[in-house]
Amino acid sequence: MKKNYVKTNIIGFVIGIIVCGFVVYAAVTFPSKDVTYENGTSGLESTNVQGAIDELYAECTKEPTTGEQIIENAQLEKDPYECRYFFTGTNPNNYITFNNENAEWRIMSVGCDGTIKIMKNNSIGEMAFDSYGSSDWSKPVTLNTYLNGDYFKSLSSEAQSQIVDSNFGIGIIIQDNNDLAEQVSDENDTIWTGKIAIPTISEYLRTNSNKNDCTTIKLNSNNTDTCKTTNWMYLNSKWWTLSHSGNINYYGNQNGYFNYGSGFGVTGIRPTLSLTSDIKITGGDGSQNNPYTIE
Repeated sequence: MKKNYVKTNIIGFVIGIIVCGFVVYAAVTFPSKDVTYENGTSGLESTNVQGAIDELYAECTKEPTTGEQIIENAQLEKDPYECRYFFTGTNPNNYITFNNENAEWRIMSVGCDGTIKIMKNNSIGEMAFDSYGSSDWSKPVTLNTYLNGDYFKSLSSEAQSQIVDSNFGIGIIIQDNNDLAEQVSDENDTIWTGKIAIPTISEYLRTNSNKNDCTTIKLNSNNTDTCKTTNWMYLNSKWWTLSHSGNINYYGNQNGYFNYGSGFGVTGIRPTLSLTSDIKITGGDGSQNNPYTIE
């Protein structure tokens, strides 16, 4: 299955061959490092022969990022709403060992920038979204303060160094929305940038492999018996989401749909974060018994 990034690399490779031919010709004809050529639309930054050769060599020998390897190995489809690749279905091989916790985290998606978004498979406990009842994650609310304070500090130093700041959509959504594109847009209308947050409803909907019956809030609510069997993010308990409608906070429940209420409520927490694109896979195949290991 061909991916967009693979296509891009192929196009770049062809351009590279053409430019390489010109560079080699120029290097033979004009052996000085100071010889320049007309760059045009080659995609290279350098107009110096030696510089172009160095650029092409670096590009040709560049290894794919861990994120790109996961996309290719898992045959992930590109999300139509954001530049991300989601794991979908009942139980995909997306388990990963993080913070020395074996198979307790799962890969939600891989970004086009190579970062890997992971989520705790189960709740780490229960607490209020905000002790003052606010739904504004960026305030910051109590849960935000906890996850990016005490919880972050509880992680190993290696795990902390692997987390990168990333964007989380915290915009207001429409109750019972039946348009996923609109919901993603509404969520991303307001962005919070930080290290640790929790999932949005649209992320839950996009990890469902049943695209006909389960990919909007309304459809998911109408078909919960089916939808909760085709989504690995389903959890048989309550858990907070970032999604809200004004002062109303949404949480997933054991029935597979989303309830709403005040942020005072005590509900489960599923930390969500992004790993740097610089990490390397050291073993595993992503299955629960053999999760990916990284360094």
